Amino acid sequence: MEGFSSAMHLFKSGGLVMYPLLLLSLITFAIAVERFYYYRINRKGSRVFFHGVYHAAVQKDFDTIEKLCKEFPSAISRVIESGLMNAGTETTMKGAFSDRMSMEAINFRRYLDYLSAIVTIAPLLGLLGTVTGMIQTFSVLDEGGGAGAITGGVGEALVATASGLCVAIIAFCVYTYFGHQLDAIVTDTERLCSTVVTAKKESWEA
Repeated sequence: MEGFSSAMHLFKSGGLVMYPLLLLSLITFAIAVERFYYYRINRKGSRVFFHGVYHAAVQKDFDTIEKLCKEFPSAISRVIESGLMNAGTETTMKGAFSDRMSMEAINFRRYLDYLSAIVTIAPLLGLLGTVTGMIQTFSVLDEGGGAGAITGGVGEALVATASGLCVAIIAFCVYTYFGHQLDAIVTDTERLCSTVVTAKKESWEA
């Protein structure tokens, strides 16, 4: 109970900006959970899918590739399936790959802009809380308060800045993690699309 009481005291000492900072931290947590679940679904069985499609493409077994796309439903399989459905020419196939990848990338990037905004806003809110706290603290001088009261007040005012930085650091870590995940997915998908296009070239040239 003492730890909880201390935490509540620090929270209240940070001023009103602690409430929006708390809200931003909850939003960050919610986005992290939702994005983790979404990325996990779209990465499920990806290794088996990649190997299966790659070997089938090398053998020019496009029926197997279509079966794998249905067996492993994900953003990546939808990209490959879209290309196979528009495999009349190299241009149309590449165009289908590109269009579908753009659509899927939008879903992968969803809410990441919010995290980027939180990284910027949280420290500013913390600084605002500290500045307003310092103003209130130095007003103690006008009321005849001693140096001890001012020092304690400054320490409490800095709680807002520390809290804002903590929220920003967590949001930045989450943003960076999913940014790297997205880069890996895009790279793997582009490599797989290139393999399928190469396998199809013989049929176009025939």
